[in-house]
Amino acid sequence: MNKDQIKGVAKDIAGKAQETAGQVTGSNKQQAKGVAKQAEGKVQKAAGDVKDAVKNR
Repeated sequence: MNKDQIKGVAKDIAGKAQETAGQVTGSNKQQAKGVAKQAEGKVQKAAGDVKDAVKNR
C-alpha cells in the first residue's frame, strides 16, 4: 500500500463519520461534506491503486 491509498481510505472513513454525525444532528450541510469527503477519499485511493499497478508492472 502506498501513501495515497492509505490517505484515501482514511478520508473515506472520516467522511462516513462526518455524514453520520450530520444525520444524527440533522445537519444537511455536514452530511453533504461527509459525502464529498468520501468521494475525495475514493478518488485518492484509486489514484494510489493506479500508481501501485504501474510501479508493479
